[in-house]
Amino acid sequence: MTTTTTTAVDTHCPYCALQCGMRLAPADGPDGAPVQVLERPEFPVNRGALCGKGRTAAVPLTPGARLTAPLVRDGRTLREASWEEALDRVAAGLADAGRRHGRDAVGVFGGGGLTNEKAYLLGKFARVVLRTANIDYNGRFCMSSAAAALKAAFGLDRGLPFPLADVARAECVLLVGGNPAETMPPAVRYLRELREKGGRLIVVDPRRTRTAELADLHVQPVPGTDLALALGLLHLVIADGLLDEAFIAARTTGFEQVRAAAMAHWPERVERLTGVPVPVLREVAGRFARAATGIVLTARGAEQHSKGTDTVAAWIDLCLATGKAGRPGSGFGCLTGQGNGQGGREHGQKSDQLPGYRSLTDPAARAHVAAVWGVDPDTLPGPGRSAYELLEGLGQRGGVRALLLMGSNPVVSAPHATHVTARMKELDFLAVSDVVLSETAELADVVLPVAQWAEETGTVTNLEGRVLLREAALAPPAGVRTDLYVLRELAARLGMSDGFPEDPRKVFEELRAASAGGPADYAGITYERVRAEDGVFWPCPAEDHPGTPRPFLDRFATPDGRARFAAVSHRPAAEEPDAEYPLWLTTGRVLAQYQSGAQTRRVPELARAAPGPFVELHPRLAERLGVGDGDRLTLTTRRGRAIAPARITSGIRPDTVFMPFHWPGLGRANSLTHPALDPVSRMPEFKACAVRVERAQGDR
Repeated sequence: MTTTTTTAVDTHCPYCALQCGMRLAPADGPDGAPVQVLERPEFPVNRGALCGKGRTAAVPLTPGARLTAPLVRDGRTLREASWEEALDRVAAGLADAGRRHGRDAVGVFGGGGLTNEKAYLLGKFARVVLRTANIDYNGRFCMSSAAAALKAAFGLDRGLPFPLADVARAECVLLVGGNPAETMPPAVRYLRELREKGGRLIVVDPRRTRTAELADLHVQPVPGTDLALALGLLHLVIADGLLDEAFIAARTTGFEQVRAAAMAHWPERVERLTGVPVPVLREVAGRFARAATGIVLTARGAEQHSKGTDTVAAWIDLCLATGKAGRPGSGFGCLTGQGNGQGGREHGQKSDQLPGYRSLTDPAARAHVAAVWGVDPDTLPGPGRSAYELLEGLGQRGGVRALLLMGSNPVVSAPHATHVTARMKELDFLAVSDVVLSETAELADVVLPVAQWAEETGTVTNLEGRVLLREAALAPPAGVRTDLYVLRELAARLGMSDGFPEDPRKVFEELRAASAGGPADYAGITYERVRAEDGVFWPCPAEDHPGTPRPFLDRFATPDGRARFAAVSHRPAAEEPDAEYPLWLTTGRVLAQYQSGAQTRRVPELARAAPGPFVELHPRLAERLGVGDGDRLTLTTRRGRAIAPARITSGIRPDTVFMPFHWPGLGRANSLTHPALDPVSRMPEFKACAVRVERAQGDR
């Protein structure tokens, strides 16, 4: 039986990176949820507002929606088993692969929704117990391009180097490739406040989304051309004498190389590349450059490309050239997607990083973390494969043969998903730790049912770099354990009985020590401070340190304190339309579903609001294809095909179709997407590929 709290508990939503404050109270409602979700108006980020996903977040806590016993595979079927049997099988499967094929034949795949404590201990487990280089996580598909560009430009990757409330105070906001009205609705209040105060909102998106409808100006470029667009705007800023020469001289380096790159992207060339008319380019450049304060925000639409790092770098260049960085009310920021997308990459589940955002190749960083862990730094493996490369090599010679996967569903969420699914099936052993029987878990040899957000305490770090505390409001059902319990038990079975506590507070105390002195320094953050202060911004090196809401006001985090311009140039997408595949495909999210949909598809209210996939296309394209609203379409790329009904709208470019990626089966958008990788971030090209669209056979 689930034990429910008798008093209200303040906590945070389990979904997006806003991490909206909410209150959980006892309940015995008609939906069967053991707690009810209440507003928490005093929390500063959402100020009480919740979207439909947040309001219904307690529904997946019901036994009918989630796993309540371990499952092990006998032949083709999964059957219930004891925890002892399940954990013994996992330990044996991992150990056997390591013995037969070497340590790097054992892999770990994490998730951007794991708490900081889980991400930290998962990375430690991979490197200390398994001693494998092959650990990465699904955040590679989310923030990696922005992270790489932020680190190169500013010396520090913090998605928003200012509180979200600063957005409402800017005179001009350029939002590139983001749709917060559907992906994080409570954040829209800041865009509305911006306009109420006389500020201007410019949205760059191939689709006229709900967010674009709020804008003063909506710019609709060809998918995959945001890099050219940014360079064209910078060209106009230079040509029209709108540079902030004093800021460039005092606080940056590398501008002359960037000037040359930008001048090669004159307006008429950029119009040909992007489809954005020259007068619109001039209007955007003028509005942004002449505003006293301005912010550029990017999201997945600009970042999920094989040139995503360069694209983000070009938008940062625009901010630096106009003096809109390191100042109150100005800056560049990235709208992180997953609930702990920021913290999840800071503490060790990314293939090249150690806790505190330390580099795995830095001898001093290795020595510091190894001392905290009580191991020889020489025993720590080096960087392993990035997420897609890890998945693409599953079951292959030289690749991972046994995989432990926590909190991710790559069968739906990975690019070229048909190929990834086939690779999953070739594994010698697969163990999945999750809340529900996801499409990936259905392929596993062992499935471990773990606690949900409301059933365990732990920290997360929201899109602003604000470290928050999710508080347990109830005990998980009998038969369910926590991920920390799983790691402790597996470590013990694999010969390490110490160093893997189940108590999240103990894990966090060790995380503080491991992060101390690193770029993401949590040393001064305690559970008590987070509760009392409604979150603490990192870096926070000491308990008497106030935290750092705006880290770049005095200097950037580079050795000389100056921001770095990046000289980049436009290049085409990995695959462009041709005679055989004549259209662009882009993908994204819808309001009522989240990521791979593994949990939200199990919430009746959300399933009714968004019951299945669809294909958005322009009326002119629909007329050419001879299809009407609701007709079933077949989408085909060089990687696979998908089938979904048509949704006709004039809000999309005539040369582009859009498909949301929350569903498996025939409607799986990621059966179509391109796995081409950014050379720096290793981000796949989710947002642009060539596609053919036809009426589905047998339709009308």
